[in-house]
Amino acid sequence: MLSRAVWVVAVILAASSAHAADNGHGGAHTPGRQIDEPTALKLSQAAIGRTLSVDYRFTTSEGQTLTLGDLRGKPLVISLIYTSCYHVCPTITQTVERTVRAARGALGEDSFRVVTIGFDTPNDTPERMRSYARERGIKTKNWHFLSTDAATIQALTKDLGFTYFASPKGFDHLSQTTIVDGEGKVYRPVYGESFAIPTLVEPLKDLVFGRKASTKNWDGWINGIKFFCTVYDPTAGRYKFDYSLFVAIASGILSLGVVAIFVVRAWRQHDGGPQRPA
Repeated sequence: MLSRAVWVVAVILAASSAHAADNGHGGAHTPGRQIDEPTALKLSQAAIGRTLSVDYRFTTSEGQTLTLGDLRGKPLVISLIYTSCYHVCPTITQTVERTVRAARGALGEDSFRVVTIGFDTPNDTPERMRSYARERGIKTKNWHFLSTDAATIQALTKDLGFTYFASPKGFDHLSQTTIVDGEGKVYRPVYGESFAIPTLVEPLKDLVFGRKASTKNWDGWINGIKFFCTVYDPTAGRYKFDYSLFVAIASGILSLGVVAIFVVRAWRQHDGGPQRPA
């Protein structure tokens, strides 16, 4: 867990050149207004453990209806953006895309889902969301770009603890990517427009492998091994399966075996050796 000080620093005030708008969490823009970082962080942290409604309804960039209930059963990464943003939101999306590629390589292609939701509801239409994804080269499986209505955005952002409001440049908003578990509970918010790969992957690894680790069945053993042995290689910029744990375990067993043999031999020699007369 990052310290409070680091997290506060990581809360990024995202203001991007775009159009002015008058909808958003926090109401109309007040001249000179800025996000209150401690309050925004408090709201975001308070969302942890909150269960999102299965009834939140969206339209995909292909025009199909999708609810959060349809996405239950696997961890979900939620990224909130607005398509008229020309710097911060595209950077967030590219960071998420890079991290998702690393996560899927380590955890499995179908181990979790991703959604990018446009919160500028009058403008973030399915067509705009489709163009936004295409312009950033996003073609990843199980990644949906979604549009919805203002009421849904207001309720969803409140549940996620996501702060945003209209400004002369478009929107000021918290740079927050949220991880939700398979039961729909907010598990971990990740802050910043550009973050290190493990910041997002480690919580996902915990949900995919850690929570399924068990000594009661073979699959649980396998997930436990994957959890402990799937590690990030900063040099390569990706996750890999580290066999050194098995080497350490084998070495430990061998060492214990040698000690056991020595103890048994010493005991036999002492127990079976010549006895002194009384």
